[in-house]
Order: sequence, then structure tokens, then C-alpha cells
Amino acid sequence: MLAIPQSPLPENLLPVLAAGAVALILLGFLVLVVKRYKRCPSNQILVIYGKVASGQSARCLHGGGAFVWPLIQDYAFLSLDPMQIEIPLRGALSAENIRVNVPSVFTVAVGTEAAVMQTAAIRLLGLDPRQVMKQAEDIILGQMRQVIASMTIEDINRNRDKFLDSVQNSLTPELEKIGLVLINVNITDITDESGYIEAMGRKAASEAIQSAEIDVAQQQKRGSIGVAEAKREQDVLVANADKVREIGTKEAEREKLVRLAELARDAGIGKSRADLEQQSAIKDQERQMRVQVADAEAAAVTGENLARAKVVDAEAALKVRQAEAYQIAESRKREADAKVREAQYLAEARAADAMATKIESEQRAELEAAAKAQKARIIVDAEAKAEQVKLAAQAEAAATFAKLEAQARGEYEILAKKAEGLQRLVEGCGGAQQAFQLLLLEHLPQMAETAAKAIANVKFDKVVVWDGGAGNGGKNATAGFLQGLAGSLPPLLQMMRDIGGVEMPAYFGKLAESPSAMPAPAASAAAPAPAAAPAQAATKTAPKA
Repeated sequence: MLAIPQSPLPENLLPVLAAGAVALILLGFLVLVVKRYKRCPSNQILVIYGKVASGQSARCLHGGGAFVWPLIQDYAFLSLDPMQIEIPLRGALSAENIRVNVPSVFTVAVGTEAAVMQTAAIRLLGLDPRQVMKQAEDIILGQMRQVIASMTIEDINRNRDKFLDSVQNSLTPELEKIGLVLINVNITDITDESGYIEAMGRKAASEAIQSAEIDVAQQQKRGSIGVAEAKREQDVLVANADKVREIGTKEAEREKLVRLAELARDAGIGKSRADLEQQSAIKDQERQMRVQVADAEAAAVTGENLARAKVVDAEAALKVRQAEAYQIAESRKREADAKVREAQYLAEARAADAMATKIESEQRAELEAAAKAQKARIIVDAEAKAEQVKLAAQAEAAATFAKLEAQARGEYEILAKKAEGLQRLVEGCGGAQQAFQLLLLEHLPQMAETAAKAIANVKFDKVVVWDGGAGNGGKNATAGFLQGLAGSLPPLLQMMRDIGGVEMPAYFGKLAESPSAMPAPAASAAAPAPAAAPAQAATKTAPKA
């Protein structure tokens, strides 16, 4: 072989190679550390198994991270996602031995407590969700049947909280044994095969309907009473408002009439006064004019008649006659004026009297209007009270009707249930005759007790039999009575057998097949024969009594 000469490495490369080897080792260790350090998500549990702390099979972490040593340790994850398990539980026996169907949905998940996580790592690690749900389903079914067996149907149906608490308290320790915790329980429905729950629901619905109808009747009664009171208050307020309005109107009209009368009176008085002043001024002017005319005429006549004495005397006499005539005329005129003024005063007095009469009639009309308003208000109040009494009576009648209707419904339900029970009894007995016989047998002790009570307090000191001696056929009355009593027993026993189905012993007797096959009279008379001696003895003791 051709030998290849090896050149020695330079001495300055050895430290470089050593440093590179150390760097490679450190880099590999760092990569190993990075790859073997495992972080745990919040929705999972990190399970480290293998060589862990002494006395433990695994170490569980929820959150954070840990270093997993190679070769001596390994790891796996447990999911914390909730699992919904449908439990179609059917035919579970309750405390009354009634089959109950309780379909429900349970939500479970792996627990995060230290002990529960350790148990889950031991029991559930490596199982898929279906296998975990199967184990949980078996546990839930067993505990549900146990809880239902300890409770009655009424408690299960009405007290759901108590039922759920019992289920949770029973399931929690059992699920923790495999590392699971119960998150939620949802009861879908509760039914039973006998229809007991449905009957309770119908009963509760009937009670709720009756209570609602009673509440509606009471509310209607209150509403009717409130409407009547509001209407009465409205009528009273309207009547008061009308009264105030009419009183105000009448007062305004009265004030108007009084004011008009005062104005008319003032106007009449002023006019009369003005007429009087005007007439007085006219009279004064006439008097002055007549005085002036008389003075002028007197002066003229005196001047003209100085020469004529006779003319003066004649004229004087004429003047005297004229003065007298004027005086009479003036007197009559003044009397006429006085009569005119008196007539005017009488007319004014009559007008004033008419006005006063009118005012008095208006006041009387106002008083009558007030009285009529008072009467109308009293009538309205009476009608309102009558309407209130009528509405109260109607409300009371409605309440009584509702109460009687509710009682009738209750009695109808009782009779319907009784009829249903009798129908089931007839169907179970196979016919109405058999059911009647069963009921008759059931009430025979009560009938016997009632018959015994009827004569329980009757005391018989002694029995005296009066017998008239031998009758037809050489038999006394006592023997005939006993013979008739014995002869009536077979038909009575036959009737009891036909009606009640009771077969009496043969020694009481039986009916013959036909009239020709009946036994001889001697046989029937043989039975009461021993009783003849006591009857005769009783007859002998009768005189002593």
C-alpha cells in the first residue's frame, strides 16, 4: 500500500478544536433542554410518568411547564374539555315501586384538584373520550337508580332542587374515583308508566284554573264596585257643579233685575222731578206775565177811565167778575194738575209694586229652583245608592255563582272518578251482577251492625205468647207461625244466593224441584214440634203475668 504521509497539526489549532467541541456539546445540551421542556396548556393536564418522586406513579401539572428527562421519563396530556353524556333512564323503580322514566343529560370533565388529577392519570390516561364516557355512563346509571329508589314520585316531580342535590351528592364521590367531576345535571323530563304524574298535573291545573276563576270573579267584583263608586262620585260632582252654576246664574239675574229696577226707579224719580220743576217754572212765568199784564191793564184802564166813572165802575165790576172767573179757572186747573200728579204718583207706586212683586216672584222662583236642585240631588244620591246596592248584589251573586260552580266541578270530578272506579270494578268482576254481589258482601257487616244497633237498647223482660188453642188441622197458632217461618227460609236463602252469591248450609233447607216433589206436611211440621211445649208453657204462665 502506498502510505500517505500525515502532516502533524499545528499546535495553534488544538485550542480551537477543543473550543468547537465544547460549543457543540453545549449547543446539543441546549437543544435537548429546549425540546424536553414541556409547557401545559390551560385546557389540558400534563402527566409526567416514569421515574418521578418516590411513592408516586405520575406527576400532574395544570398550567406552567416542567422538564421531562429523556430515557427515564415521558409525558402525556389529559384533556379538560367537558363531555356531555345522555342518560336515557327508563323504568327506574321509585319508593312507591312505580316505574319512572327520567331522561337526562350530564356534563362531566377531568378534575383539576391534585388528588383528582392523580386519580385521572391512573384511571383515564391513554383512553379515548368514548371509553371515558362509557365508564361515566355506567356509574351515573347506577347512582340515578339508587337516588330514585330512595324518593317518592311526588318529591321527584315537585322538589327538583332536592332531587338534583341528591343526584350530585351521590355522583360526586363516585366520579372522583375515576378522576372526573360533575359540572351540570339537566333533567329533560320525568314521566311514569302509570300516569300518576300526569294525574297530578291535571289536578294542579284544575286547582290553578279554579283559583284563577275565583281571582277573576273577585277582580270583576272590585271593578264593578269601583265603577259604581266612580259613577256616583261623578254624578255628585256634576250635580254640585250644576247647582253652583244655576245658583250663580240666578244670583246674576237677580242682581241684574235689582239693578235695572233701581235704574228705572231713579230715572222715573228724575223725570218726575224735572217735570215738576218745569211746570213750576212755567207757572211762575205765567203768573209774572199775568201780573205784568194785569198791572199794565190796570194802569191803562185807570188812565183811560179817569174821566169816565161809570165806565170805570162797569169795568171794575167786569174785572171783579173776570178775577173771580180766573180764580175759579186757576183753582180748577191746579186741581187738575194735582190730580194728574196724583195719577202719576199712583202709576209710579203701582210700577214700584209691580217691580217688587216681580222681584219677589223671582226670589220665589230662585228658592223653588234651589229646592228643585236639592230634590234632584237627593234623587241622584238615592239612585246612586240604589245602583251601588244593585252592583254589590250582582257582585255577591257572581261570587256565589263562582263558588257553587267550583263546588259543582269538584263534586263532578268526585262522581266521575267514582263512576270510573265502579266501571273498572264491573270490568274486573266480569259483569254488573258479580260486582253487585261483591259490593253486597262488602257491606253485609255494616248492614248487620246497623240492624243490631236498631234493637240494641230494647230490653225484653219476658215474652208472653197468647195462643187461642188448636185451630185447623189440630195445630195451634204458635205451631203455625213456626211452621210458616221455617217454610220461608228456603226462598230467602235462594234469594240471597241469586243476589249476593252466598251459599248457605244445607240444613237450613232448600227449594223443591217441582210442586209434586215437595216433602209431606208432616216433615215440615216435625221441625217446629219441639217448640210446641214452650208455647204451651208460655200460655200457662200468661195468667200469672
